[in-house]
Amino acid sequence: MSINIAPKSLDTELAELMRDVASGKEQLPEFQRDWTWDDNRIRGIIASLSQGYPMGAVMRLEYGNENVKFKYRTIEGVMPTNVEPEYLILDGQQRLTSMFRATCSKEPVDTTTDKGKKIKRFYYLDINKCLNEEEDRFDAVLSIPQDRKVKINFDRDVILDLSKQEYEYEKEMFPMNIIFDSSAREDWADGYKKYHNYDSAYMEKYKRFRSEVIDIIFGYKLPVITLGKETPREAVCKVFENVNTGGVALTVFELVTATFATYNFDLREDWEKCKEIIYGKNEPLNTDVMYGVDETAFLTSITLYTTYLSSKMTTCKKKDVLSLDYNDYIKNRDTVLEGYKMARKFLFSQYVYRGRDLPYTTQLIPLSAICAVIGTSTFNLPRTQKILSKWFWCGIVGEMYGGANETRYASDIEDVVSEIKGNDSLNRTINSSYFSASRLISLRSRNSAAYKGIMALVYREQCRDFMQGTTMDIVKSMDESPDIHHIFPEAYCKKMNLNKDKWNSIINKTPLLPASNRQIGGEAPSQYSKKIMKNAEINEDQLKERVESHLIDYDSFISDNFDKYFVARAKSLLNVIESAMDKKVADRASEETIKNYGCALDS
Repeated sequence: MSINIAPKSLDTELAELMRDVASGKEQLPEFQRDWTWDDNRIRGIIASLSQGYPMGAVMRLEYGNENVKFKYRTIEGVMPTNVEPEYLILDGQQRLTSMFRATCSKEPVDTTTDKGKKIKRFYYLDINKCLNEEEDRFDAVLSIPQDRKVKINFDRDVILDLSKQEYEYEKEMFPMNIIFDSSAREDWADGYKKYHNYDSAYMEKYKRFRSEVIDIIFGYKLPVITLGKETPREAVCKVFENVNTGGVALTVFELVTATFATYNFDLREDWEKCKEIIYGKNEPLNTDVMYGVDETAFLTSITLYTTYLSSKMTTCKKKDVLSLDYNDYIKNRDTVLEGYKMARKFLFSQYVYRGRDLPYTTQLIPLSAICAVIGTSTFNLPRTQKILSKWFWCGIVGEMYGGANETRYASDIEDVVSEIKGNDSLNRTINSSYFSASRLISLRSRNSAAYKGIMALVYREQCRDFMQGTTMDIVKSMDESPDIHHIFPEAYCKKMNLNKDKWNSIINKTPLLPASNRQIGGEAPSQYSKKIMKNAEINEDQLKERVESHLIDYDSFISDNFDKYFVARAKSLLNVIESAMDKKVADRASEETIKNYGCALDS
């Protein structure tokens, strides 16, 4: 259901907005990022302002909805205040902050050069250049160092000194930071006229400057779009993302952080502690397998767990995460953290050790929530492990987690927990998963989830390295970092003019340690196997055992019979896929399979 936020629009004088910013009436939500405009952008907007050029609308949220509480902060350059804001600025922060710092602050503006060097600047309007139609207005806006002196020759020579007010009068440089201060502006005008002895030419010049520049700035109006206080939190998030010009989308985590801050709770700081637990940083065996879990994924897991336990519908869509109650977070956080610890243990049991080998990071969201629900004792039961394994591999090999997954997460926790508890289950992910025999040939990139999954299944068969003979367990995997290599080497396949779609597919690839890969080189299996036996000091029976642990038919391998080897390994891979999914690959004897492999793969 779409939400009508019914915004109101009103042209508002910039002077009024600046007063509201200074008083704290207009503030920023905590999730807004810092002000970042550099010196040239500030000069540019002053130039546009002085000519009355449009510079876009400001969007703000009316503050006061008890259900949409965000922590707030004053605009940079405004003294912190205990005043509760009337409005929170959603779009226009960079412009309003630049204007406030340049026009209302008596302190220099902390900004940067276009190359990122930090500088402090005051801004002036060159009266003569402002009144000269031949001059680019940008050039009439001067950026002056903190000491109000422009120097050259390694700061030895001063070419412009505005450190005293009479110097400003002499050089006819109007300070921008008094533009909205009527008293200071009139005092400056009186001083300017007096300095020039009330000369009619100077009197007329200032009159023109006031009319053509000052009055335009003072009367400048910005379109202000106001969202009513009834605007729901998820709509605020969406609006902010749509209007944000900073190039970085607002995250759910940032909004929730701002909401929790009203309870004097720092969610960012808490996440840093949670992250250490999820990643297993203090565990004896530390790998990067969980490093893909970010703060938003963690919040999604907690939301999924929380809604599952409630009497309401199980859901963890964006709007649900944004609505996560602080008390629910505090109550359920540690339980979900235990769920993530169990999830990590489960991955290791499935021979998934490294982040790069994890098929779907997203699948950890429902997995952790499921584990949190069932608890450690139930998790450790062999029956539970079997159910989790079946669900896990059906999701991976069936490539079920590649798109928007929130609905699947909800069905996963309901179905898997129900089955673990011994109840009837829809098993929606399991029942809808499907794997085609021909998919093996099209799996070539290790970025594919199914590709990573099948390689993990090869690990699960306790494959042994050709040279060292050691099982590719977690210790060996992390110690020497095996990679995926062609069994029939690429150079050999090209030399023999073999079908690239076949030799470059996952069927012809397996995990091996670097030493084995060096022995393989570009020779035929019959040749590189001899080098392996010699250098590893093993006999053929030992080599055969190691080769076959990779689901490779040794006879076709050692005789360089690629076609026979290819069909045999495809069958073996399908067998382990069926075992993991606990369901048959239905098309092993289909016409398409026979066309792609030259025979059926059902025997």
